[in-house]
Amino acid sequence: MRWYIPYGNPTYFIWLALAIIPLMIGLLYGRRFRGYQTIISLFFLILTFGGPNWKTGISLISYLVYQMILVGLYSRYRQPKGSPNKGWIFVTAVVLAIVPLVIVKLTPLFTPGRQSIIGFMGISYITFKVVQTIMETRDGMIKEFHPVLFGQFLLFFPTISSGPIDRYRRFEADYAKVPEREAYLDMIQKGVRYVFQGFLYKFILAYYFGTILMPQLQQQALLAHGFSWNIVGYMYAYSMDLFFDFAGYSLFAVGISYLMGIKTPMNFNQPFKSKNIKDFWNRWHMTLSFWFRDYIFMRLVFFCMKHHIFKSRTTTANVCYVINMLIMGFWHGETWFYITYGLYHGFAMVINDTWLKFKKKHQKHIPHNKLTELFAIFLTFNVVCFSFLIFSGFLNTLFFAPKPY
Repeated sequence: MRWYIPYGNPTYFIWLALAIIPLMIGLLYGRRFRGYQTIISLFFLILTFGGPNWKTGISLISYLVYQMILVGLYSRYRQPKGSPNKGWIFVTAVVLAIVPLVIVKLTPLFTPGRQSIIGFMGISYITFKVVQTIMETRDGMIKEFHPVLFGQFLLFFPTISSGPIDRYRRFEADYAKVPEREAYLDMIQKGVRYVFQGFLYKFILAYYFGTILMPQLQQQALLAHGFSWNIVGYMYAYSMDLFFDFAGYSLFAVGISYLMGIKTPMNFNQPFKSKNIKDFWNRWHMTLSFWFRDYIFMRLVFFCMKHHIFKSRTTTANVCYVINMLIMGFWHGETWFYITYGLYHGFAMVINDTWLKFKKKHQKHIPHNKLTELFAIFLTFNVVCFSFLIFSGFLNTLFFAPKPY
């Protein structure tokens, strides 16, 4: 059996079209064929995790059973009226939820060149869904646990490999209803547009920047033996490739979700128009950024303020910015450039907040007009692109990798 990377080749899209047309017809006539949707979901999961990748399929099944039991047990503990809501039980549940991901991430660090046998494509994004479900169950926002619906949420095939990261309550609301005909026709229009926009981004623009332009600049930078303008060119080419490739994939995922009657949230909102670094993280990989904001940063801030760890709210926010982004860096990988990338953005957030407070205090003396806004966009763009140069690992190759003789 052939193995398919989601949205990786035209044949995958042919299978998609054939599979979702009956579902679309049902939605147009006011019916959601949930049984059929489950069948096609299993079909595409087999296309992705079957064939030569059958071992990752076994890992996915084992992981799903483990997380279903974990969330089910915690929900059973938390949801009855008068539940003691013990903090240590909540922390234990969260730790147990992330243990498989931690093992997968740390395995290459301790055994170079090897991947964990429990790993599979998309484990990070499914783990994020599990953790947010546990946290919202603890907060009383999720009142009931439905195993089948929770499984549908975790394994929603358009988004399983790389997001966007949906929220359980939002997904549940969409899955439980059928959109009105006019609303669904609008979703079809947007879904088709997103898919074609995804083709433009991923297969034309990302191909040009990543396959044609970037290797040339990389080779020229390596031949220059040190700092050169080719590094700057590579920085911009890599940034464009990263954006168009990932944004293209996200558009495919959102577009197909819309055609299935599920309004999966968007992942990108013109991030290179950002006027500061905080604005950037409100536009770039938004579902990941918002997940880190809601389930790590905000909870760190609450914990620090509750226990009076820092006297100043500003200090609390600044420390939590750095910790939050450092965790994001470690999540990408345990190399110096991923960790530096996280620290870079953490301190950039601190500097940004400091500047905004200073600007607000001295707004009479600091000009604000179209020209300053354009400069802010230009500055933010270059700050972000330099962070992507760090993230790419190319500086490691250029300056620290062993040189052939």
